[in-house]
Amino acid sequence: MSLRFGSNVRLKARHEFQTVQTQGRRAATRFVTLLALPNQHSADRLGLIASRKFGNAVMRNRAKRRLREIFRQTEPDTVVTRGLMPIDVVAIPKRAMLDAPFAVVAADVRTALEGLRKGLIT
Repeated sequence: MSLRFGSNVRLKARHEFQTVQTQGRRAATRFVTLLALPNQHSADRLGLIASRKFGNAVMRNRAKRRLREIFRQTEPDTVVTRGLMPIDVVAIPKRAMLDAPFAVVAADVRTALEGLRKGLIT
C-alpha cells in the first residue's frame, strides 16, 4: 500500500458506520473494540470513532494515527489478491492504547482482525 491512507480505504459516510455497527461482528480487546462486516469493494476499509469521552483532541488524534498506521501496515490493498474477503472495520480505541507500546497494540489489533475475518467467513 502507498504511504497515504487514501479515501478508497476509509469509511466516510454516516450510513456506512451505522451499517457496520448494527450488522457487523464485534471483537473487544484490551486496547480497541473492532466491528467488522464484509464489503463489496476490492480492499478493506477502516472507520475510526474516538469521542470526546476518550480524551482531549491530542489524545484522540494520537489514537487514530496509531490505528491508521496499524491498518496501513496490514496491506489492505492485497486482501483480494491473497484470497481473503474484504471487510469494513470500525475501530473504537480504548484509553489504555495511549500508554502501550506500538508493537503490543499492533499485535492486539491484528489478532482481533484475524479472528473477526475468520468469524465472518462461517
